[in-house]
Formats: sequence, C-alpha cells, structure tokens
Amino acid sequence: MTDIAIIGGGAAGASLFGELLRRGGARVHWITGDRPVAGRGVAYASGSERHLLNVRAHGMGLFAGSDGEFLQFAMQQVDGVSAHDFLPRGLFGDFIEAQVRWCTDQALQQGRHFQIHGEDAVQLEPLCDGGYAVRLAGGALIKADAVVLALGALAPRPLKTVAREALQSGAYVLDPWRIARQEPAPRRVLVIGTGLTAVDTLLSAAERWPAAELVALSRHGQFPFEHAVLPLPPYPRQSALNSALLACDSPLAMFRHVRTAIEASPQTDWRSLVDGIRPINARLWRRLGAKQRRQFLRHLRWLWEAARHRVAPASASALEAMRDQGRLQVYAARVLGVDGHGPLQVSVRHRATQQLDTLSADLVVQATGLDTAVAFTEHTLLSRLLRDGLAMPDPLQLGVAAHPDGQLLNARGELQIGLYAIGALLRGNLWECSAMAEIRLAAQQLARRLAAPDEQVRMPGSTTTVRPALAP
Repeated sequence: MTDIAIIGGGAAGASLFGELLRRGGARVHWITGDRPVAGRGVAYASGSERHLLNVRAHGMGLFAGSDGEFLQFAMQQVDGVSAHDFLPRGLFGDFIEAQVRWCTDQALQQGRHFQIHGEDAVQLEPLCDGGYAVRLAGGALIKADAVVLALGALAPRPLKTVAREALQSGAYVLDPWRIARQEPAPRRVLVIGTGLTAVDTLLSAAERWPAAELVALSRHGQFPFEHAVLPLPPYPRQSALNSALLACDSPLAMFRHVRTAIEASPQTDWRSLVDGIRPINARLWRRLGAKQRRQFLRHLRWLWEAARHRVAPASASALEAMRDQGRLQVYAARVLGVDGHGPLQVSVRHRATQQLDTLSADLVVQATGLDTAVAFTEHTLLSRLLRDGLAMPDPLQLGVAAHPDGQLLNARGELQIGLYAIGALLRGNLWECSAMAEIRLAAQQLARRLAAPDEQVRMPGSTTTVRPALAP
C-alpha cells in the first residue's frame, strides 16, 4: 500500500487529507503540528465576528465540487444566513473541523488507513529504495512514498528597517493574529499594511481599544476594493478578453487589454471582468518570464491585489466610518525605520510629496500579508530542505521552485521525485494559489495523481443532503 504524508495542519492539508481518504488505496499520514484543532490554520482560527470571509457563503467549501455545503452548515448554525452573505472566518473554521470529523468517521467505517500526528515534521530523509523518512519533533520516523508540503504562509519576518530595540520592546507585533492585551491600553495603534490582513487587524484594534487612534500605512495607501453587495452578472465578452490576455507577452500589455475592455463596456461592472479572469490567472503567470514577473510585482501587484482580493461590504463600511469619524488615518508612505522602546518612532517618506515624517505609536503591528520567502525562513523543515538540496527557492522569493503540478525542484533544478507542495508555497509557480477555490481544486488533482484508484467513499461534495455529523 502506498504511504502518503501531508505536512501542515491548515485548510490545504485538510482538503488533501479528505480527498485522499475519499479515494482509498493509500495509507495517509497527516502531520498537523501542535495546532489545537487540525484543519483550521491561521486564516480560519479567528474568533472575531468582525473578521469576514471575502467570498460569499455559497462559494466556499473544503472540497472541489462542494459549493453549497458550507452554506448549509452555516444555515444550521446562524439564523437568517443567505447564499450571498460574507460570513465570519471562524465559522468556516468550524465547518472545516466538522468536515474533518466526518471524513475520518467515514474512513474508519470503510476500513481506510490513516493516522493524524500532532507533532511538527523537522526533517525529510530520502530513502535508498525511493520515498522518504519523515522525522517528527519527538524523534519518530514515518516512511512515505510521497510527501506533500501544505505549510501555508511562513512565520512573518520583521521589516529590515525595524531596530532590534523596537523588536525587543514588546510594542512591535510581528504576528497580527496574536496581539496580546496591552496595559495600559494604547492611545495610538499603527498598522503597517493595507491588505486583507491589515483590514482584520484594524477592525480588531478598533473593537479592543475603543478610544485608540488608528493609523494604517503602505506604499500606496490602498485598501482592498469592495465587493458588490449582490453577485454581478458576468462580463459578456469574457472569453474574447481571456483569449487576448493569453496572447500577451507582458503584464503591461495585459493591463492595457483589461483597461480597454472596461472603457469599452461602461455598463459592465469592472469587478465581474476581473473575476472572469480568475480561471486563467495561473496560465497568465506562467507565460511571463522572470523579467516580466518582476515588472508586475514592482508596478502592478498592489493594484491587482486590491482589485482581485476584495473586502466584504461590511468591512469596507466599517473602515469608511472610522475614517469619516477621524479615528483612522491612512498614509501612502514607505517605512524607513522603526525605533525606540515604546512608544515607537516610525520614520516614513510620504509617496506623494517625498517628505520625511515621524509617526509615534504605542503599538505597531506588522500586517503585510503572506510571507513565502523560503530562502530567509527560520522554519525548521523548510530551511533543512534547502540545506539538504531537496528544494530551492523561487527566484523571486515567492515560495519554492516547482513544476506546474506542484512537484518541487531540487538544488540542481531537477524534479524531486515524490515531494510536492500545495497552497501558498507555490506562488512563484502559480501566483494565485492560496485561496480555497484554488486549493481545493489542486487537492483534488494531487490526490488523483498520488492515490491508487479504488472504490470511492461518499464524501463532502457528493450529495446535497445535509449530514447530521456536520453539526458540532
């Protein structure tokens, strides 16, 4: 029997774990680390009702083809839920937890072989006859024919401009999801970043410290754009636009096509056009060479991410209300330095005027989004893989170098047989790969590749009937 090890206890790991159990024919080892609950990960462990998904309820699911199952679950838990609602991230975490329980119960009934290991993997050792020995933190070894890294984003690293004194002060927070209670309450909280993570950080800070002044800054000072309240009709010429984009040889040419299409169709909401590009995003990225990718990252990335990864209407309204009240200030500026031991002094250069300024804050939170620069990580397993030559960084520090199917490239640039990644670590190869829609499709495809064909077990996505086991 084939042995497959999944390393990572977040949603990507949960999706692949369930897909492999569904197919059978393999012994599945899910190495989840010391997370309190396997499957929730960072994104869906939030306990705040203000941290909302940026996908409507009907579009969320853990497995490919399971649209609607999260909606059914949510309707059991919360009164008045509709298909178009943007629901709390924590509720989707509850759903993942319930789905994992259901998957394991079904697998046990069907005699499937699996084991969940609540430890970290610290090393992979290639075996002479193929496959790997996965060494766990406690010293145990797990032999696997194939290993999949489902690690999600890496632990955030401080900006290079942050002084050691500031880092040691306790007033500079690297992990926005783990902000400790401050005594006394901060009078001013400064958030570095204006993406989705920064939005949740600001909403949490506003709720936790009602009297605090809030400041957000990033190079462009642009929050994510807002989702429409109701779903939008598709752009009628999407197919022609996508074909034109696939014929482009540079990101600037792609941008011009999109802008022209928007200008030529004023009756169409630009958001539906951007959403219609989603199925070909990975193909567009793979068409670009290293030079074109750098061009995109330098000039267009901020705009693309604001337009593509939009925020729920309720979150956008809350930010707007805080700005109207004068409680939230937003700056387009570059951070030049963070010094002091509290309050901290944040030196910036304003984008519009190039003027230098110093902002004082009792608490500074770094909320700059995903970090997948594996070359600089202190992650025990990943840094060991690089040292052992089993993996190498993406040239643009967007993750690991890999084949389009997720198979890693080793230090010689060759396929590392039997070693795969799924999710955020493949950004350099796929760009758009960290949202649930992409993750669950990748999990389905990878499970087909890795697992021997066998009887299918009825799993989430195979029926529209609400299963009692989904209720906590």
